Amino acid sequence: MVDVKIEESWKSALTSEFDKDYFIKLTDFVRSEYLAGKKIYPEPKNIFNAFNLCPFDRVRVVIIGQDPYHEPGQAHGLCFSVPDGVNPPPSLVNIYKEIETDLGRPSKTHGDLTDWARQGVLLLNSTLTVAAHLAASHAGHGWEEFTDAVIRALSGRSGLVYMLWGSYAQRKAAIVDETKNLVLKSVHPSPLSAFRGFFGCHHFSRANEYLTRQGQLPIEW
Repeated sequence: MVDVKIEESWKSALTSEFDKDYFIKLTDFVRSEYLAGKKIYPEPKNIFNAFNLCPFDRVRVVIIGQDPYHEPGQAHGLCFSVPDGVNPPPSLVNIYKEIETDLGRPSKTHGDLTDWARQGVLLLNSTLTVAAHLAASHAGHGWEEFTDAVIRALSGRSGLVYMLWGSYAQRKAAIVDETKNLVLKSVHPSPLSAFRGFFGCHHFSRANEYLTRQGQLPIEW
């Protein structure tokens, strides 16, 4: 079994994945990319950041992205998020615009979504590593199978909110039981599509209303 540095509740939930052939090949591939001197994002310590900040039993909301950011200083293991001090990318700017109109208050002035993760928002990219300047360069090496297993592990629970933006995220979470969870779907917040249904989707208020009805605290978006 591969020794994975991941938060303990996730290690328990996903333990059967770590000795599968695809995962062993995946870790060999990622390790070889780092050892070859290639610039890979995020830093190794942040690959499982989404899991380490949001333990399995604390997940309340799931947001699915596709690929880590592939330019310097951006990726830190949370989909759509960038470290404080880095300008928010266009999709995140549009997410903030929707929050402001949906909730009627100013949103963040920085791009770091760590506080969302700590409140129970799993910010899950489908692929967890990428080579610098090469979008989707680590796709097809096993990460997708691993993150499918994450969705399957969560599918045993009910009362979660899934925010699925764009066709990729919607296909990724096809196994989610919509009778036991709140599944919110829209186009992607990218500038290419946000005006076709992301703006005005009210996902953030709808998520909080759902959580409140279950006796949970709302997310401070």
